[in-house]
Amino acid sequence: MSRRQELKAVDNYTENMLIQMENTYLKMPAGAKYFIQILLFIIFNGLFISPVSAQLWLLEEFPKSYVVYRTTGELTMDGRLDEADWQNVQWTEDFVDIEGDKRPEPFYRTRVKMLWDDDYLYIAAELEEPHIWATYTERNSVIFHENNFEVFIDPNGDTHTYYEYEVNALGTEWDLLLTKPYRNGGIPVSAWYIRGLKKGIHLKGTINDPSDIDTLWRVELAFPWDILKECAPGRRRPEPSEQWRINFSRVQWNLDVIDGEYVKRTDPQTGLDLPEYNWVWSPQGVIDMHRPESWGFVQFSDIPAGEGIEEFVRNPDEHIKFALRELYYRQFSFRRENGRYAGKLSDLIEESLLINGKVFEPEFEISQTRFRISAPCHEGSSKWHIVEDGRIWRQ
Repeated sequence: MSRRQELKAVDNYTENMLIQMENTYLKMPAGAKYFIQILLFIIFNGLFISPVSAQLWLLEEFPKSYVVYRTTGELTMDGRLDEADWQNVQWTEDFVDIEGDKRPEPFYRTRVKMLWDDDYLYIAAELEEPHIWATYTERNSVIFHENNFEVFIDPNGDTHTYYEYEVNALGTEWDLLLTKPYRNGGIPVSAWYIRGLKKGIHLKGTINDPSDIDTLWRVELAFPWDILKECAPGRRRPEPSEQWRINFSRVQWNLDVIDGEYVKRTDPQTGLDLPEYNWVWSPQGVIDMHRPESWGFVQFSDIPAGEGIEEFVRNPDEHIKFALRELYYRQFSFRRENGRYAGKLSDLIEESLLINGKVFEPEFEISQTRFRISAPCHEGSSKWHIVEDGRIWRQ
């Protein structure tokens, strides 16, 4: 089994295991729940915290960004995207491999558009596909075991309490709330439901028919702010100029045709399914979508679609957050080697680090089992903090 297969197998096993645990977990008494949370924290920090240099690359290659304009009229969720508002806004860049330029470019094009109004965030995706394939029909199936499209949304950018939504070409959905990333022992809440979501699927081709060559499929989504605001700053929809962290993923499997049906291609030596492709809007650097710190930035504009251009404004505080996240990863590497957390910057980084033209001088608070690293925000009136469970916030 290749390293890529091993990593994904661990990820798939972990995600499926946690989903199966969910119903049992919810019925547990508080004391048992606390024990499970501690156990998961230890397991995931021991196995899944990445090596050093996990975030500094984002200082050189800032995540993708997109300005979302307002609608001027009603949109029909049919996947056709023929309304003037859709025609008046740009597509994102074409998707790339989840690891970025470490891997070849995708061989099928995927791209996204976004709009918003007072009630919804609209997302439209177009997926080039000569073989449209989907068999899952039951809601909350593990849809990424087949070809799909995925949306990830972290409204407040703290990397905790974020949303995941998956859909296939049949329109079968899986929506869930993550309390925190799996690496930090997060629990996927599949019982969470995007009430009021609107969806349209449009196929340019025939589904599950290997006898012809298809062109593409589109998905058009309307996410209600009444639901998205649950984890948003101030528990409200965004205001003009605000930014949310969002990313998109396409899971694509190698297929063969056997007895007139699509089946996953297997490795003739192992008999295992060949690893799937993971194509994304903003690269993660590793095969793991559950790193919200690497997702793209979406900036909400009050300009109506087609009536002007707003430039994306890069927030210098994000560079500070990237640096803190790098120290977060290095803390776990340091602890594995030394049996304790580092108490000063020089334990983790040998040379001084310049962030926004200033020497980066964070503060450390540590104990045997916990740590907090803090640094002044760009304008200096408050500080950014990151702790051992990965949450980052300003105070």
